[in-house]
Order: sequence, then structure tokens, then C-alpha cells
Amino acid sequence: MRLIGFGIVLVWAAGLTVFDVRDRRLPNMLTLPGAVAVLAVAFLDGRGLPALAGALGLAALYLVVHLAIPAGLGAGDVKLALGVGGLTGAFGPDVWLLAALGAPVLTALLAAVIAVRDRSATVPHGPSMCVASLTAAALVLF
Repeated sequence: MRLIGFGIVLVWAAGLTVFDVRDRRLPNMLTLPGAVAVLAVAFLDGRGLPALAGALGLAALYLVVHLAIPAGLGAGDVKLALGVGGLTGAFGPDVWLLAALGAPVLTALLAAVIAVRDRSATVPHGPSMCVASLTAAALVLF
């Protein structure tokens, strides 16, 4: 059952990644239903409160950054933080923290590599959020 759930989240994250790389935005039609689904499954599995805390905590952090630097972090990233924060929060604070710290590190590394070729290029943050969260969750699941 874990593998099926992880596979569903992987498909969700892949769709978000493709959309963000292609269009530089994360659509509400993917971010918000995904967050609701993650939280619903967490509550059904008895991990609802840690998942909710993770979702709200990460979204709050992202909201603060978005309000301070709107051009640096989009509202879609804040909404995605609800889903990935809920996912990682369900597995505990160590998994949540690993994903929360891993995402900006991945984005910074990718930006540094891309800047070598094109200093004006932008790097979407959503894919890093997805990769960091799935990696942190996979460390616990497998």
C-alpha cells in the first residue's frame, strides 16, 4: 500500500514539476487538491495532526518569504508548501526539516549551474520542493 501511495504522490509531483518548468507557475488545480488529498490520507492513517502542523508551518514560512520578496517566490509555491509540508510533516519533524531545508539548497545549486550559461535565467522552485519532499519521505518509507 505504501508503494501505491508513494506512486500517486510521485505522479502528482511530476505533473507539478513539468508545469512549473514549462510555464513558471503552479496551478491551483494541482496544488490545492493535492494538499487536500495528502491531508485527508494523513488523517485516515492517524497522522493528521503532524501533517496539518507540517502543512501550516511550511506554508507560513513560504508566505513570509513570498510577502517579503514576491518576485523571488510565487504564490503557487506557498500553496504547494501546504501539500509537501503535509506530506513530510506526517512522517515527523526530522523528515519535514530535511525537506524544508533541502528545497532551497537544491534551487540554489540549480541556479548556480544555470547562471554559468545564462545569468538572466530564472529557476522555478516547485521542482526542488517536490524532489526534496519525495526524497525525505522515501528515506523513511523504503
